Amino acid sequence: MKNGFPEDDTELIAKLRDPSTCREAFGEVIRRYSELLYWQIRRMVNSHDDANDLLQNTFMKAWQALDNFRGDAKLSTWLYKIAINESLNHLERERRRQEIPIDNESASIANTIEADEWVDGDELSLKLRKAVASLPEKQRLVFNMKYFDDMKYEQMSEILGTSVGALKASYHLAVKKIEQYLEGD
Repeated sequence: MKNGFPEDDTELIAKLRDPSTCREAFGEVIRRYSELLYWQIRRMVNSHDDANDLLQNTFMKAWQALDNFRGDAKLSTWLYKIAINESLNHLERERRRQEIPIDNESASIANTIEADEWVDGDELSLKLRKAVASLPEKQRLVFNMKYFDDMKYEQMSEILGTSVGALKASYHLAVKKIEQYLEGD
């Protein structure tokens, strides 16, 4: 395992492409990637129930699009892309549904964090979660991938379709904003 992901999914991908082993192999995909994808989604949406729903949607979309997986990217990269797109689409739908202006989204997320019965941890971890929630969407995503998942910028670039330089800049800005948030609290 590297960065939380299995290093080589070659055998698993071969089983996914074989109609006689596809279902069993997809069960293995779910076992391997559920926890990793859950936490990526959860750090974006900050709700246990929403994260579970989005994780299920991620795997349903992956199953439906399995024939389109060409193997150009790693299986983990492909799944991460689906999960992130599901998360971002969910956040956009929630913004529209609740009529939350994009510049007021962080306050809404902070309230969700405090009200979430699934959130545990000490006061410092709660402050960090609120600080991360105060970031703009893209910076929050980049920070989560780098800080919590210890993902390399190159893999993030593949997933997000953004240059490594832009990702480094986003991460640096996110860290500065989190430091300021924590110092000001």
